[in-house]
Amino acid sequence: MKLYTSVEITPSARKIGYGDKILLLGSCFADNIGAKLNEHYFQATINPLGTLYNPASIALSLTDTCFPITDSQIIYHNGLWHSMLHHGSFSSVDKVEMMARCQQSRAELQQALHEATTVIVTFGTAWVYEMDGKVVANCHKLPANRFTRRCLTVNEIVDIWKPIVQNTSEKHWIFTVSPIRHIKDGLHANQVSKGILLQAVDELMKISSQQGTSVQASYFPSYEIMLDELRDYRFYAEDMVHPSSVAVDYIWQRFVDTYMTDDTQNEMRILHQLWRDRHHRFLHPDIEEAMAFAQRTENRLQSLKKQYPWLEE
Repeated sequence: MKLYTSVEITPSARKIGYGDKILLLGSCFADNIGAKLNEHYFQATINPLGTLYNPASIALSLTDTCFPITDSQIIYHNGLWHSMLHHGSFSSVDKVEMMARCQQSRAELQQALHEATTVIVTFGTAWVYEMDGKVVANCHKLPANRFTRRCLTVNEIVDIWKPIVQNTSEKHWIFTVSPIRHIKDGLHANQVSKGILLQAVDELMKISSQQGTSVQASYFPSYEIMLDELRDYRFYAEDMVHPSSVAVDYIWQRFVDTYMTDDTQNEMRILHQLWRDRHHRFLHPDIEEAMAFAQRTENRLQSLKKQYPWLEE
């Protein structure tokens, strides 16, 4: 007897391998998948501007990177300088330092986009906050009366993202909607938001199915997996909002089954074991057993670097 609803996923025709360079953008679910890719030593760049949640801010991060940060895009609040285009992790008491870090992150994103063969985009919410008529990536705890809150429409999202995808048709675009609920918006408003995101992504998928197009785009149903296959609260973290580590592992495996070949998965097992061994910490690192283990791991690293030269020291 089957006691849950399965989400059927057609394996992707275009796969992800160790020769690919991957850029991940979007909500904290992108961070989760990106961390898994890093644990298997894929060439992945994750959210250079920090975690971004709405489609407009994610798109702006891609289209605005060639321009320098300006004073109109930063603000001073509660003893810190903030960029309205970046996550709060970039905020600083030092304006010059903050602007330099923000500019460096934009250059990193521009290079990562240029080199990427696969771009994974996770939309978190369709709700946006506007300051002076412009969507911000983060409110940085400024007073609510400084912002206008509204919900993006399906057409707005499609109009923003369609030219981005079409102008980079050589890349494999993977879109997903974050399964993480934005309960601060309210449960009903969250569902409205997710529905808009799902519709927008569905419209973007139609671009790649049009006759004569070279666009390669696919949808990975992380949202549906969480809501249908993992609908029990035991698959949620303590905050009852974010997926638990078990849920992340499960969704990751579904992602691997969809986008990685059997040969790539064999490579992943070897490289993940290397990652685990390199992160193993002995209680007494100076004993002979620990030093021998460290040397064996180092030898294996140097051997694998001949095939995977990007492995870090």
